[in-house]
Amino acid sequence: MSDDVIIKVENLSLAFGGVQALYNVSTQSLSGEILAVIGPNGAGKTCLLNCISRFYTPQEGRIIYKGKDIISVHTHTIAKMGIARTFQNIELFKGMTVLDNIKLGRHTFLKSGIFSDMLYWGRTRGEELKLRQEIEVKIIDLLEIEAIRKKVVGTLPYGLQKRVELARALAMQPELLLLDEPMAGMNLEETEDMARFILNVNQMWQVSIILVEHDMGVVMDISDRVCVLEFGQKIAEGSPLEVQQNPQVIRAYLGEDEKARSRL
Repeated sequence: MSDDVIIKVENLSLAFGGVQALYNVSTQSLSGEILAVIGPNGAGKTCLLNCISRFYTPQEGRIIYKGKDIISVHTHTIAKMGIARTFQNIELFKGMTVLDNIKLGRHTFLKSGIFSDMLYWGRTRGEELKLRQEIEVKIIDLLEIEAIRKKVVGTLPYGLQKRVELARALAMQPELLLLDEPMAGMNLEETEDMARFILNVNQMWQVSIILVEHDMGVVMDISDRVCVLEFGQKIAEGSPLEVQQNPQVIRAYLGEDEKARSRL
């Protein structure tokens, strides 16, 4: 993990009418690390990811990505800058195959022209074949989904659909990957597999990751640092051990009793 800061959030505030979703939130992620963002429901975790990926525009604050303020960058430009994400609710094309869904993640980078695209010839065909080879050799193999690559996504179990969504995000070749509850709705075996894939992506591909997750076991096992939100404000940040022992986190997020404390 590098000491270089890949993204820095400074004094971010976001409100919807009279509801303050985020208030004066500041945090940062170092290059090559896994930063987990945790907190109770409604704490502002997904809102933070939506601001970074430019789905939401905060009323105050800055988001510095690789030294550049991206607060005014359009949403469609974010992927080209090296930021990809998955969603809390699966956002796949259910009638398309696994391979076609994954390929869509990379199409924004293809450079062929309109006439070549219409004829599917020349540069378009070359780019398509190169893309398919890259996906099949790297991503499909990494996420162990070779057996389902030709299956229609809508026919797959929920856990495999989550894996396909991660594959599509990886097809964007991100430097920063935003994961919004990637283990939600999974059984124990699926959760362990997803945790392993996330670690492989981080360590083998040197991808920085910001992870929103409710499974505290996973958070404490795979994160380098943890940022804790409550009612849109940051109440703690540090290593998993530091956060685990923080009295304010225990009180606000887990409760005071020993049983709650043991869940960390």
